[in-house]
Amino acid sequence: MDILDAIILGIIQGLTEFLPVSSSGHLELGKALLGENRLPAESLLFTVVVHFATALSTIVVFRKDIVEIISALLKFERNEETLFVGKILVSMIPAVIIGVLFEEELESLFGGKIVFVGCMLILTALLLFLADKAKYTNKPVGFLQALIVGVAQAIAILPGISRSGATISTSVLLGIDKNKAARFSFLMVIPLIFGKIAKDIMDGALSYDTEGFTYLSAGFLAAFVSGILACTWMIKLVRQSKLSYFSIYCLIVGLIAIIGGLYL
Repeated sequence: MDILDAIILGIIQGLTEFLPVSSSGHLELGKALLGENRLPAESLLFTVVVHFATALSTIVVFRKDIVEIISALLKFERNEETLFVGKILVSMIPAVIIGVLFEEELESLFGGKIVFVGCMLILTALLLFLADKAKYTNKPVGFLQALIVGVAQAIAILPGISRSGATISTSVLLGIDKNKAARFSFLMVIPLIFGKIAKDIMDGALSYDTEGFTYLSAGFLAAFVSGILACTWMIKLVRQSKLSYFSIYCLIVGLIAIIGGLYL
């Protein structure tokens, strides 16, 4: 992998992590277009690095919220922020259960199954379309809603289902305020990303070569900067009810993937 490839892949990760178009789905389509032999042996480490970068970009965008949450937790009192953390923990339960119990089955879906990815992209398109047409409400996130959104996040492990699209759409369809839905969606994934990184490190699944420092750094910076821009942009799009644009995009890409998988 050279620096240009790392920058391009970093930008793609930073954008698709937050924009509701499925980063995993685009990765599978990219593998199909480029061929498995074009993927570097260090791809797992690179993937971990760019995911870490997008997690940090989320922290930067929501730094004020995170500081308030941490400050409230240190008071050891029952307040809005501590309840919010509790809802985040509840939302993590489905993804943790699915990830632990069905890890091998999930990995089997990431083997170039383009038709499946296309179908999931169309499902993402439907969710985004429905969410875009939802009426405005001022309803907050409750514990039951957090669990349901967590189920949507667990389903979004499938390639082609956008995590941000699924969680935000589910929240909005549950009647949750769009701003609160976007905030909850982006903050709820931070502990999962750091947890996955910690698991990979403890399992010894990552190997590092000093010769790869340059392209890893380039990918990290590209994902970090593009992640900040995409996260900020996505918040505005949700507020302005413009998810239908991404719905059309996912529908078109999904149909192309299905046709390509069946006939090419």
